[in-house]
Amino acid sequence: MKLSVRPLVFLAGLVLAVLLAVGPVPQPLGRNAAVVLVTLALWSTGLVPPFLTSLIFFAAVLIPGLAPPELVFAGFGSAAVWLIVSGFVIGAAITGSGLGGRIAGVLAPLAGGSYLRLVLVMTLAAMALGFVMPSSVGRAVVLVPVGMALAERLGLHKGSNGRIGLAVALTMACNMPSFAILPSNIPNMILAGAAEGQHGVTFGYMSYLLLHYPVLGILKSALTVALVVALFPDRIEPGCTETAARTPLSPQERRVALILAATLALWMTDRLHGIGPAWIGIATAVLLLMPGLGAVPPKQFNASVDFGMVLFVAGALALGAVVNASGLGSVLGGVLQDWLPLRQGARFANFLSLTSMSGLMGLVTTNPGVPTVLTPMAPDLAAATGLSLKAVLMTQVVGFATVIFPYQVGPFVLAMQLSGEKLGHVLRITVPLALLTFLVLMPLDWLWWRLLGWL
Repeated sequence: MKLSVRPLVFLAGLVLAVLLAVGPVPQPLGRNAAVVLVTLALWSTGLVPPFLTSLIFFAAVLIPGLAPPELVFAGFGSAAVWLIVSGFVIGAAITGSGLGGRIAGVLAPLAGGSYLRLVLVMTLAAMALGFVMPSSVGRAVVLVPVGMALAERLGLHKGSNGRIGLAVALTMACNMPSFAILPSNIPNMILAGAAEGQHGVTFGYMSYLLLHYPVLGILKSALTVALVVALFPDRIEPGCTETAARTPLSPQERRVALILAATLALWMTDRLHGIGPAWIGIATAVLLLMPGLGAVPPKQFNASVDFGMVLFVAGALALGAVVNASGLGSVLGGVLQDWLPLRQGARFANFLSLTSMSGLMGLVTTNPGVPTVLTPMAPDLAAATGLSLKAVLMTQVVGFATVIFPYQVGPFVLAMQLSGEKLGHVLRITVPLALLTFLVLMPLDWLWWRLLGWL
């Protein structure tokens, strides 16, 4: 009888978790490590729905008292969760009002009858939006419904390779390139705040962009487009790119367009008025749910918001918080520091070790938790490698911009849910892209850093 790989992977994780829980590891650290390992194994293998894994995690840490409720449920008070809730409502309004289809009609001729060109155009649109909109969720909320309407218009129907490929490309493009733009992603801002608060190190917008965007933004996006087209091959039906006759905006489309324009303006200027993107999103959701004003009837709220996905993201945030609060992250970081070949003078080996350390840490803490764990260790890592403190801190960006499993990045979950395609499809791109990052992009990054004088 042929056995599936997924149960075997989970079984191996479960055995290791039991050994951690009852073995020589100091308690309660061992029990925390066991719960975290089982949770990661379930999320990675998908043996049960992601929201159920979150509920299992909540029960496993609360019943034996491994973590206090205020820490475990802190994720529900996170801006990320409320961005996702409001994002579902905004996405439903764009689709339901017909505005997404209208914008798709304008974009259709740009695809030029080519599937490659379609993926490239939408990827470039997401990359450009990363410079003016600080929220990955916000970018996904705006572009994914439009992209899916465009796919339908071009004959790429639900479940087809082309529609899945475009959904995955937009999911990646709305998030990955913005790791190289300082104010445009949550881990970037956590790193910047921790570096300044703990070590007095500040990063300039242009120096950060110059250091990271050529490789992490441009080259990585080019690789993503190539992988999407290769792994999800499809073609656009002839005649689908013709421009449709334009009709006046309906009153509902006009209202949604005005609300969305105001939302975008507020998101783009958040550094001026100081209101967080999540709270702007909630206000937008209120307007879009308002009877007679919005495009999402209140009775359809439950249908618009996938609360299973909300539970999943809250669970991922809680896992990172428990890992950090329990000391498990610091222990893991110390183990990696001892295991990796860090030594004075070995610049290339040190660079690869530090970036790999950050990338592997994201598997346990999720990507936003990486700078929380590694930033306090930066002076010791600088002393061990001979690199500057600033260079050591910057290696974290290369690492947490390397995503292996979708659970590491909350916006991936929302984007794929908005597309109506399965989250597991993203894994077909993230795994080979991570491998190419370790083998190709990290060495290229090292050469670029050397050219700029950082190493």
